[in-house]
Amino acid sequence: MATRSPESREKEALATYELKRDFSRTPEPGPTPSEATGDDLVFVVQQHAARRMHWDFRLEADGVLKSWPLPKGPSLDPSVKRLAVMTEDHPFEYRNFEGVIPKGQYGGGQVILWDEGTYTP
Repeated sequence: MATRSPESREKEALATYELKRDFSRTPEPGPTPSEATGDDLVFVVQQHAARRMHWDFRLEADGVLKSWPLPKGPSLDPSVKRLAVMTEDHPFEYRNFEGVIPKGQYGGGQVILWDEGTYTP
């Protein structure tokens, strides 16, 4: 059995992300090779005013950002539970994305960086 390179695994992980977007119309980063350095792993929370306001929680893993929308937003109270359903992986470069995804495009609406940092699994 052949071993796939990290780049081919990233490309495969981002296939769904790429299929849902028209990069000639959206300012979102394309599914490019990762800029990840292998040092600290990053997390990002982006506020996303799409059809409904929600917060996208993203964790760096395997060269991409694993992603979960939070319909009710984060809570400072650890006893408060929040629904999070995994969506498609996003490119590592999405960690810096802020802007407006045009109406009619997948996820259309304003995206702002709400929080960011590093984590240790």
